Amino acid sequence: MELLKQRILRDGKSLSKDILRVDNFINHQLDPQLLMSIGVEFARRFAYTHVNKILTIEASGIAPAVMTGYCMGVPVIFAKKSLPNTMENPLISQVHSFTKDKDYTIIVNRDYIKKGDKVLCIDDFLAYGSAAEALCDIVEQSGASLVGIGILIEKAFQKGGDKLRERGIRVESLARIEELDEGVIKFCE
Repeated sequence: MELLKQRILRDGKSLSKDILRVDNFINHQLDPQLLMSIGVEFARRFAYTHVNKILTIEASGIAPAVMTGYCMGVPVIFAKKSLPNTMENPLISQVHSFTKDKDYTIIVNRDYIKKGDKVLCIDDFLAYGSAAEALCDIVEQSGASLVGIGILIEKAFQKGGDKLRERGIRVESLARIEELDEGVIKFCE
């Protein structure tokens, strides 16, 4: 998606070979117009998959997932990172955050994703694939079908997308980055 790539080049900050900051328009301060364009693009790419639920993880995936859900006319569920006292019999999976170097549990109410649902997962970044794998695990536990994963920014050099694609999972990334370095952002061709 050219609009997203241009915004990354203009306002993103490559801090190292592994870290790209986009918090000024994607995951801290939000640009609603850009996020709506992202929702429109995901809706276009997954238009014929009969999606009836969108799943993401709090917090950074919520905004693009909601915009996509709005464009597709389907509900959005976000996996929580802590178990509410009111939730019984949740779907649970584990994620390792390489950014924070921390493991955490994600939880989804079993009532919201059921057998027969067709689920699209949306997230802001795909690096090593831990968060995407956990979302896939939640969908599998529920008995629903995964139609694909929509990613805003894929760090292709960290191979998470390759692992998912090798499993036969449809991954649609709007911006695939081949290389990062301090002050350098190079997209895949």
